Amino acid sequence: MDVLNKFRSTVTSTMSQLSTVLPGNPVTREYEATKHIASAGVGLLWKIYSGYKKSTQQSASIFVLEKRQLDKWSKTEREHIIEVVKKGVAQLARLKHPQILTVQHTLEESRESLAFATEPVFCSLANVLGKLENTPQPLSKSLQDYNLFDIDIKYGLMQLGQGLAFLHNDAKLLHHNLCPENVVINEQGAWKIFGFDFCSQSINPVDPNPTWPSWEYKVDVHPWAQPTLDYLAPESGCDHIQIKANDMYSLGVLIFAIYNKGNAPLQSNHEWSTYKRNLQEMKYNTPKISIVDAALRDPVKLLLSFRPEDRPDEHEFLKIEYFNDVGVKTLNYLDSLFQWDNLQKSQFYKGLPQIMEKLPHRICLKRILPCLVKDCVNPVMIPFVLPNIFYVCENCTKDEFVHHILPCLKPIMKVHEPVQVPFIFLQKMELLLKLAPLEDLKSDILPMLYKTLELDSKPVQETCLSVIPSLATLVEGPSMKNALLPRIKRLCLSTSDLSVRVKCLVCIGKLIEYLDRWLVLDDIIPFLPQIPSKDPAVIMGILGVYRIILSHKKMYITKETMALSILPFLIPMCIENTLTLNQFNVLISIVKEMISSVETEHRAKLQQLNEQHRSISNSLTLENGTTTKSNGLTNEFQFESFVEKPSMQLSGSNEITQITNSLSFNYEKSKTKQSQDLPFRTFQQDFTLTPSVEKSNKNNPVPKDLTSSLIDSNINQISWSNQIKPTSSSLSQSKSMGFENKSMNLQSRLSGFENNSVNPQMKPMSLHNSANNWNDLWIKQEETRSQVKQLSLSDINDLLN
Repeated sequence: MDVLNKFRSTVTSTMSQLSTVLPGNPVTREYEATKHIASAGVGLLWKIYSGYKKSTQQSASIFVLEKRQLDKWSKTEREHIIEVVKKGVAQLARLKHPQILTVQHTLEESRESLAFATEPVFCSLANVLGKLENTPQPLSKSLQDYNLFDIDIKYGLMQLGQGLAFLHNDAKLLHHNLCPENVVINEQGAWKIFGFDFCSQSINPVDPNPTWPSWEYKVDVHPWAQPTLDYLAPESGCDHIQIKANDMYSLGVLIFAIYNKGNAPLQSNHEWSTYKRNLQEMKYNTPKISIVDAALRDPVKLLLSFRPEDRPDEHEFLKIEYFNDVGVKTLNYLDSLFQWDNLQKSQFYKGLPQIMEKLPHRICLKRILPCLVKDCVNPVMIPFVLPNIFYVCENCTKDEFVHHILPCLKPIMKVHEPVQVPFIFLQKMELLLKLAPLEDLKSDILPMLYKTLELDSKPVQETCLSVIPSLATLVEGPSMKNALLPRIKRLCLSTSDLSVRVKCLVCIGKLIEYLDRWLVLDDIIPFLPQIPSKDPAVIMGILGVYRIILSHKKMYITKETMALSILPFLIPMCIENTLTLNQFNVLISIVKEMISSVETEHRAKLQQLNEQHRSISNSLTLENGTTTKSNGLTNEFQFESFVEKPSMQLSGSNEITQITNSLSFNYEKSKTKQSQDLPFRTFQQDFTLTPSVEKSNKNNPVPKDLTSSLIDSNINQISWSNQIKPTSSSLSQSKSMGFENKSMNLQSRLSGFENNSVNPQMKPMSLHNSANNWNDLWIKQEETRSQVKQLSLSDINDLLN
């Protein structure tokens, strides 16, 4: 809360300051100022605000000079200062060079302020050296922690030398007030020349040796309306001579101030008399420059020389040994990168990580990274640039990654050609997961993974499949079902590479714990049998997936799924000759485990059903017993007693069942035909077919034998027909006898006689009234029962018809 309150108070104070200054200034029509960050210019009068352009959202800095700061001076002095400042901004807007501050919107004036917009700026060199007038209070943490590294000073001084060379030789211009207040450091850390308030244009710009008009310091003019005396060359102040060496002297004093906490070697405090006294001292005594870097002492000593001709010019300055540094050369190369071809760039990028190891992280982040991003517009160069970008990421904080690197990476994530680009992203996925916010992972990185799975590159596919499980927690249910799993399955079925197919199975196995049970049942289990390969590696991958599914707590696999979907697929694999012994043991153990599970569950289910059936039968028996007693009848049929009684079990149950079913069907068919026969109708009226039931010794009812009843009925019919037709031939009798014998054979088998003995009580009624030859035939038939051929279905049909 303290941080939020501090941030809220800072924003409120900034907006309140701007509301009293910027309203009415035309700059506010196109630019929005957000935060006061630094100050610059003569007397640090210019307040620097961070902001952006409203139409394009492009970052910018807004320089604001509040006129009320000049209220303590006279009107003439105020007007003189404002006139000088306007001249400097106008001149700055006309200059275009990498080492000159870039103006985006020209100076605008209102009643309260002067304002113009430039490229994004961090601060002025004076702020870094401890000059904090017109800076925000409290000071921002970034400015507090900003320290100048050797590479900053080396490359910054080189940039100033290049800027002066441009001014002197191309623009034919003298800066005439080069000091820390007029050196601005942009967001990338580059040093830019600013403050052309007292610049002097050449009299003869076309002449190779230009000359500049003389200038005289005026004591009666406000110090802010004249060059800073501490940085003014002796010949310019005393002799009114304007030459290139004036700016080189100012550069020497600036170098000394960098190593002296922003203080010049001889300070005049805006006093002309003090300045002249210091010059006389310097004429005979060179300032002590021992605090300056050893490699710069000799050049600085020459730059601070009282005689202009002893000072090196800008070209000689740029050639000193001090700038012969690998870091300086690297930064200089990056600034001129557009001049080189792709081959030269690729060779440079390959060695860049070794150079960045020796550079401070801020230089890599603020100075090198922007140059790398610029070259990513060329897709061919991205595979060479991207590893260097990720090298910068390795030392970044999460906040630095979000603000400086992630916006640069998002457009590159959409590039899939050449394939090295997504491959590098996949290799650095762990780093991305560490630094990227959750919403960016879902919105940008996951879609990149989905697209990468469709690329036709084995290394890319394998790497992507190995990375996906680490992102599984970020994939939402609909995306998992409709985007990720279909792509993995499609790749597994379509690829011809064995290792990719195995990687797909391994990836699916690792994703199981993140899937819902219904998704596994509907998508994964039906998919595995579709894999065309029977290679041992693929089989082991499939078994691994099954093992994870079976062992996972929330993945309850029913016996129906095992019996109908999994086992029919796995059992044929058990006879694959390509399996090793260990692989076969793994396979068969899983199969046995599933079979055992099916057996255990189904046995338990059958026992439960049997108990339910027994309880239902007992309740029905009780109900039927009550009903028969009320009707005077006895229910003698019990299914359980029939099943459980050993003497009533049939040896050839399957065959007897088939015959019984056939007899029942043919009986129904013959009944219709014989109903037209009058004697048979008479027989049907006189006789009632009732089965003979064997009563148990324990007075338990015996189940009715419907087959025996049917056979008895047919035999009675045949016997009755023989009695009413005494003239029948012996052939017909023998046929009848044969039928009766065969029928009795079936009846004896169905009745379950023990010890092959015939119970006379079980004989059909027609045999009790027959002649003795019938009894003899019956006994003979029973003795030779095992030798008699059983009736076929066609024989029985013929006999019944």
